[in-house]
Amino acid sequence: MDLKQITEKIKNMSEKNSGKIESKFKFVLDDGCIYIDDTVSPPNISNDNSEADCTITINNENFKKLLDKEIDSMQAFMTGKMKIDGEMTVAMKLSSIFG
Repeated sequence: MDLKQITEKIKNMSEKNSGKIESKFKFVLDDGCIYIDDTVSPPNISNDNSEADCTITINNENFKKLLDKEIDSMQAFMTGKMKIDGEMTVAMKLSSIFG
């Protein structure tokens, strides 16, 4: 799954999860990043490398597993498959969406 496919999947997910995070966050993947501004409605989702409240670094393979609920966010973090920079409270809110 490449950056474009992952971005589209996130855009599709955003409709039902709009306003749950109320923050700006960014996923840094192998081939770029996905920036999500959930402080506006509908959320702004792009591949811009903008400043975020929380930045999560994870490779494409593990991010796909996270989206498909093959791994949960706590497991990914505790095993070093995902790194979090910034506000941990935002990351905790993300776990309610990604599991």
